[in-house]
Amino acid sequence: MKVSDGNNREWLHDVENRLLFELYIAYLQARAGGKRGTFDEHKFEVNEFENLINLRDSLIDKTYRPSRGTAHVIFKPVIREIFAASFRDRVVHHFIYNTVCDWWDRHFIYDSYSCRENKGTDFGIKRLSRMLQSVTDNYKKEAWVIKLDVQGYFMSLPRKQLYRRAIWGLDRQFENNHNWKYELVKFLWAQTIFDDPCAGVRKKGWPEDWKDLPASKSLFTQLPGVGIVIGNLTSQLLSNIYLDQLDRYIKYELGWKYYGRYVDDFFIIVTEEQLPRALEDVKRIEAFLGRLGLTLHPNKRKVQPARNGVEFLGAVVYPGRVHPGKRIVKNAGMAFSEVVEGVKDVESVVSYMGHMKHYNTQMLMTKLFDKAGWDYRS
Repeated sequence: MKVSDGNNREWLHDVENRLLFELYIAYLQARAGGKRGTFDEHKFEVNEFENLINLRDSLIDKTYRPSRGTAHVIFKPVIREIFAASFRDRVVHHFIYNTVCDWWDRHFIYDSYSCRENKGTDFGIKRLSRMLQSVTDNYKKEAWVIKLDVQGYFMSLPRKQLYRRAIWGLDRQFENNHNWKYELVKFLWAQTIFDDPCAGVRKKGWPEDWKDLPASKSLFTQLPGVGIVIGNLTSQLLSNIYLDQLDRYIKYELGWKYYGRYVDDFFIIVTEEQLPRALEDVKRIEAFLGRLGLTLHPNKRKVQPARNGVEFLGAVVYPGRVHPGKRIVKNAGMAFSEVVEGVKDVESVVSYMGHMKHYNTQMLMTKLFDKAGWDYRS
């Protein structure tokens, strides 16, 4: 395998140099990924070349094992358990991601929104809005929206089945060419997916931080072989890889055209005539998820007319308009109040103003500005 440097000069002829080069790219990406300035990152950076060579050698001879990370609980926007991988492991995560992401991205359905380039929350909200426009025939007909959610998704993922799905994709990506990179990524998928993040982890914060965390949201309370951490780059990719099976089942086997998903939160939009069949298919979806080792959240099943507004990704989407959700409205109000009270400077509300441009918020912004004594029109 050879690489061109742009001047038609071929270089990096052997596997060791090629792997070292790709690990260096992964290292730069990990360093730019918001963890700059941590002690862990600086320790790696002091002897970066030697550390990268050591990491490369451990991958080639397959002695690499994930390091022990840290765990802590965050409380905003919702209470959640976070495991932070070591910087060395984040370099490996970027290497895996760089190798397989493009193939999987081409395989994913168009309306899988999370953690994909040129997609995300704003894109998902716009797609839902456009689908409502199509199903209602420009808002002239009634449409119904079925909203469903997988319960404790990351904490419920069965690692053996997840690994099989990751290798299913790897086999097809490297079909008829099971080279050194195929063997290496296969090894790394096993190390990453089957690693027990709770073994030897160092908890940060107070023990009381975990007392209000539901058992379904903690890896410490899951059965052996179940659950992956939230936050790792590979976890974000794996979450899409596993539920790609659900996407294809709903779109191509059940035949629902107006469908979209962001992580474990998904919707189907149907006409009034299609609603009875769609409700029967919810039972089939539940059974399909059961075969994946997952369950639908019993308290997050909504079947409603589109005119009532669909809560999705922090917004409430109505036919023809999009409003910010309750959490965004509450947080924006708190930010404006803190500026008025002198607790924070005006820059703290700028991000909310930028965020609000995606929604129909003229009345809300006018109200917030009036409360602050500012002129919104200026």
